[in-house]
Formats: sequence, C-alpha cells, structure tokens
Amino acid sequence: MQDFIIEKAKAVCFTGHRVVEKNFNYNSIKKVVENLVKKGYKYFLVGMALGFDTACFSILLELKKDLDIKIIACVPCPEQADNFNENQRILYDKMLSVADQTIVISPKYTSTCMRKRNKFMVDNSSVLVSYVRRERSGSKFTEKYAISNNLTIIKL
Repeated sequence: MQDFIIEKAKAVCFTGHRVVEKNFNYNSIKKVVENLVKKGYKYFLVGMALGFDTACFSILLELKKDLDIKIIACVPCPEQADNFNENQRILYDKMLSVADQTIVISPKYTSTCMRKRNKFMVDNSSVLVSYVRRERSGSKFTEKYAISNNLTIIKL
C-alpha cells in the first residue's frame, strides 16, 4: 500500500446506514460507480462501517479488477471493529489489507471520531453517494454536510 494525494475533483465518498433494506438493489452501487469512472472519477473513500459501507467496498473491489480506481479506507479510530463479530472482523481486516490507502482519523475512539471521519470524506470529495432512510442518523448529517459544501449528491 502506497499513500497518495487524493484529487478532490476526482473523488467520491459514500454514506449509508449499517442496516440495509432487504430489497436494496446492490447493483445500483455498481452502476453509479461505473458511470462516475466514465466521467473521470478515480478515488473512492469508504468509511469502513458495517452495512452500506461494506457493500460499497466489496463492489469497488470487484470493479477494481477492470477499472483504474483507488479505494481509500477512512477509519475513524483504531477501535472501529472492536465490537464486530468474528466474521465481520475477518471481512474488515481483509478490506483494510486490500485498500489502496488507509487513513485513520483519530488515534483513539472519541465521541466525535465518526463525525470527523465523515467530514474528512466530504472535505476530500466532490461527489457523495448516499443511502439515507432515517432523518436522525450520522448518514443524514453527512448528507447535509455534503450539500452545504456543494458536493454532487447521488441518492440511492
């Protein structure tokens, strides 16, 4: 893994809930990413949470076989996966091992490290792919923050 500078104009971040609806069309993520790559986007920032983030990472990894993209794992703190079950932890560690770059936002857990991670992703992107179904959530905060920072929002 080699660190590199993220070109904000070519960067996309994701936000979404930890629980994804049973009828969610995961193929929609793939189509959005493929269209963004056609438009010149190359850097994809993922918050590494369970649910939507994990799905996005998996789809990006599959697309990476054929597309010139970089996956940036944005980890809020080293303890992020401490409460994951064994299978979730194995998947999390595998994702970190194959990410093109890993950025750890806070050296330890704090009550604000998740929000700082979300702000970092928005501050370093020009597009947000959003899966928001609840008004009171970290994902909704991230979406509102992205709107206030003039990012293009793609809602799934």
